[in-house]
Amino acid sequence: MLPAQARLRRRPEFTAVVRSGRRAGRPTMVLHYLPERPAPPTVPGGAGSPRAGFVVGRAVGNSVVRHRVTRRLRAAVLEQLDRLPVTADLVVRARPEAATVTSAELRRDLTAGLDRVLRVRTP
Repeated sequence: MLPAQARLRRRPEFTAVVRSGRRAGRPTMVLHYLPERPAPPTVPGGAGSPRAGFVVGRAVGNSVVRHRVTRRLRAAVLEQLDRLPVTADLVVRARPEAATVTSAELRRDLTAGLDRVLRVRTP
């Protein structure tokens, strides 16, 4: 399970990442990555760990299926969280295909997507 300080919770946080971040599409998910989040005014020096949030809509399946997909994605992201800088936010949006693949395939798609969004573009 992701620790509380490593989770995105509020709608404005999700919206900021999706609108301003980099995006990488994979067959089972879309990753939205924001490397530098603005520091909250109540926390001096910014936040201390990368954060992740999940969007698993009705198109993925019924409630049982959606929760299963969310748990599997959460476990996969937990394994990869140390790759992200402490100021980063990540939103993982599941596609309907995520309901029918194995956990290994989800991890493989997550790793490939993270490789893509973490790659620094040099002119």
